[in-house]
Amino acid sequence: MVRKPDGSAGDADYGAIGRDYTRYRQPDPRIAAAIIEAIGSARTVLNVGAGAGSYEPRDRRVTALEPSASMRAQRPSFLSPAVDGTAEQLPFADNIFDASMATFSVHQWTDLPAGLRELRRVTIGPVAILSCDPAALDRFWLVDYAPEVIATEAQRYPDPAEIARLLGGTVTITPVPIPLDCTDGFGEAYYGRPEALLDPGARLANSAWSFVRPEVHTRFEARLREDLESGAWDAKHRALRTQPEFEGSLRLIVGLP
Repeated sequence: MVRKPDGSAGDADYGAIGRDYTRYRQPDPRIAAAIIEAIGSARTVLNVGAGAGSYEPRDRRVTALEPSASMRAQRPSFLSPAVDGTAEQLPFADNIFDASMATFSVHQWTDLPAGLRELRRVTIGPVAILSCDPAALDRFWLVDYAPEVIATEAQRYPDPAEIARLLGGTVTITPVPIPLDCTDGFGEAYYGRPEALLDPGARLANSAWSFVRPEVHTRFEARLREDLESGAWDAKHRALRTQPEFEGSLRLIVGLP
């Protein structure tokens, strides 16, 4: 495994793109509630690919693991410092955690089967994984403006059914509705707020945008701005501006032994 200068272990360089991550990516309480329900009464929780600490429960003893120094540095002071490490080689004993979690992380792992085996090895109870279904990414209007971004994401995210197979045991895959005012600025969070994606920082907080050519950004901005000014976007998608929730690609995969 080749790690980038700041320690990032996946395909994205968070030393370059993660500097203002927490400005745009704040945990959404409704998504957090689904994760809390999934881990149940677990008192000790491992968070793999923890980033800046989004979705870590405050009322449990959480051990966070994050390879990127840039992301570890953005963890708020009320959270425990994160351990430097990767999913594929967890530096923990067998069956040491009541539950484990990974949010928007598995698509960064270089060896998905190894990472899931490691999660199962160290976890007594539920393993909760928040990820995206690549087959549902094209439900988002962005496919009409930057299909390269959607295609990039579809290539990176593993099929939830494959995650379930590799986890083994009893696994549920549940769609997670995305609220209109979602505070976690992943791409689909802006389904009803298209103007927000004209902010380069908002796009940078979504790693897929770091893999497309600069001209894709330029074309996207020009076309979306034109369609917003002319009313063309609203003519097609106006209902999304007031739609309380959007069922896009977000999935919660929960495995029990």
